[in-house]
Amino acid sequence: MREWFAYLPFLVGVRIFGALPEAVARNVGLMLGSLAARTKKKGRPLLSHHMRRVMGSAASDREIDAAVDGMFRSYGRYWAETLWFKAHRRDFILANTERINFRPVDEAIAAHRGIVFAVPHIGNWEIAGVVANDLGLDLMAVAEDLPNKRITDWFLGVRAQFGIHIVLTTDPSRRSKMVKLLRSGGALALLADRDVTGNGIPVMFFGEMTTMPAGPTVLAELTDSALIPVAVYFKEGAGYRIEVGDTIVIPDAETRSERIALGVQLVADVLEAQIRKEPSQWHLFQPNWPSDADVGGASGQ
Repeated sequence: MREWFAYLPFLVGVRIFGALPEAVARNVGLMLGSLAARTKKKGRPLLSHHMRRVMGSAASDREIDAAVDGMFRSYGRYWAETLWFKAHRRDFILANTERINFRPVDEAIAAHRGIVFAVPHIGNWEIAGVVANDLGLDLMAVAEDLPNKRITDWFLGVRAQFGIHIVLTTDPSRRSKMVKLLRSGGALALLADRDVTGNGIPVMFFGEMTTMPAGPTVLAELTDSALIPVAVYFKEGAGYRIEVGDTIVIPDAETRSERIALGVQLVADVLEAQIRKEPSQWHLFQPNWPSDADVGGASGQ
């Protein structure tokens, strides 16, 4: 019964947002995000710390506060659009998505290479699945297997509608499935800007050492796949801007571990540049650097 009550808000949200026109759903999400920005005071010091790091010391306190407000609004929009999305709305999304620098993707497809997309938590990254599906790519992503099976199944269903096949973190064969997919010319999308396992590789990221997941670089190196960074930004109104970075070439080094470390740093450098373009669309509500422990507070997102 407890599992059902935890799942109920998702079910209600799908029914409500799914019945709304796109503009209404989007604006309700933005308004709910604005409400969260006003009420979640405890987390603001940490988020301000993040935005100061991204935007630099020249940014005024007012600009930092506006960026933090934007983080909440962006996250509210992300959830509203996730609840709103249905398979029959794919054409609307594709028609309102601007594609920038897709040559690296086209070249990888033409060469029958697998593709590892390194993706930051920015804008609405799920849209990458719709675009990849439109390109004819077989796209897979990794997701956490949540304690509540109903919620896990809901997420699987949503991402299937976006054109994303999910392999769960608890699947003991997930690595072999990802390798098989890449070697057959498929694509893998991995969120790459936050080390959720604590087993990542040390990198310099926005001026301070932290760790980042090695998975995108390791799998690209293992399967000779194209390692391509991609960010999906919200437009001011309806739609998205999906920007593909140039293919990251993993540098030569004496050992494989050194190559991986260099490759992960290159990924960090590109993601840093992508995030700087739209800092307030970055959904980073958790501590991410050692110095964050001195700030305290988290938004609870």
